Amino acid sequence: MGFDMQPESLTILKDDMVAFIEGHGMRRLPGFVTEDIPSVEWEDNGNPDSWKDFVELATAASAPFLTMSEVTLEKDDLELLVEQLRDQNFPDEDAPEIQEALLLVNCVGKIGYVQLGFAHQGIMFLHETSTPWYEHYQQLLEKMEGFSDIVFNSGDGEDENEAQ
Repeated sequence: MGFDMQPESLTILKDDMVAFIEGHGMRRLPGFVTEDIPSVEWEDNGNPDSWKDFVELATAASAPFLTMSEVTLEKDDLELLVEQLRDQNFPDEDAPEIQEALLLVNCVGKIGYVQLGFAHQGIMFLHETSTPWYEHYQQLLEKMEGFSDIVFNSGDGEDENEAQ
């Protein structure tokens, strides 16, 4: 599997991005572009250097700046995820999700995701880079969100009846 070939942290890549962006005379705006903003995501087709083409496209589009955001796995966030997974799987302490989350302790303090973006004619163009462990972490979070939706939405009908 290609997991070992990819870096565990995107720190060096982020530093390269900063230098490349500044080399193109562009500024960076620290900020994350959320899913609710109209956007187009760059398709890199497996090219790890496609972010350079993205920066050059932003330059060609006369973008005055690029947005740049990164996610570092924090110990508190991982502990919260493990705690939620334990609650969800209680009493099974050996549930696969819990074991998978515990393995992520090796990634605490590492950058797992970098997003670059620029605005052009009212649309954000985005380039995202992530490590395999970060994608796995996101999948575990989404499982938890799906579970909490089921738990918290089960009582909606009763609230409406009480209000009448």
